[in-house]
Amino acid sequence: MFKLTQTNRKSVKSLILSSSKLSSLSLLLMTLGIGGVNQDSPLKPLSTQAQTVNVATSWRQASFPVENFQSYTSGFGYRINPVTQEKQFHRGLDLAAPLGSYVRSWWGGKVVAMSDHTACGTMLKIKSGSWTHVYCHLMGTVEETDKGNVLVDRNGGIVLWQGQTVPAGARIARVGMTGRTTGPHLHWGLMYNGTYVDPADVLRKMFAQRS
Repeated sequence: MFKLTQTNRKSVKSLILSSSKLSSLSLLLMTLGIGGVNQDSPLKPLSTQAQTVNVATSWRQASFPVENFQSYTSGFGYRINPVTQEKQFHRGLDLAAPLGSYVRSWWGGKVVAMSDHTACGTMLKIKSGSWTHVYCHLMGTVEETDKGNVLVDRNGGIVLWQGQTVPAGARIARVGMTGRTTGPHLHWGLMYNGTYVDPADVLRKMFAQRS
């Protein structure tokens, strides 16, 4: 869920002013407080080879999942839900971006699920080998047709079919406010062999190879 604190606003503003050349990835990591890569804390799932995202291959193929990134607003783990005010486990990373910003596929894969009737709002799941990436609170609706389900966002030029294969970095949706949310952001979740992992750990690996 989206909750941009005053502290985060000041932090992001100072980072942007300090360097206009900061990439979305490095800006996110600095805002998270993980700009320095901790080589002593490797991502646990990476100790086992994945089918598509193999530890022996380069993470440079991966794409940052949202354009016009502003700040992170909620991390992975237990938190107080900003809507219900109840403590619950947050299974992803919330990335604030202006309404209508394009969402990109983190890795190449197959669209395996989509829906628009849960707290996640308009949602996509893409499977890449042992990894599944989840995108929530998107613009558009899911329509049922004779050919299967399709996510349609006409204003954004998005028509994405369930079962379709997409490359890494492809524009697959736009940031919206569907589902249970208090502001525009992308909820981005990652699963490895069916178990949720902290997306910030994956971003550390990506950043380490690009720095």
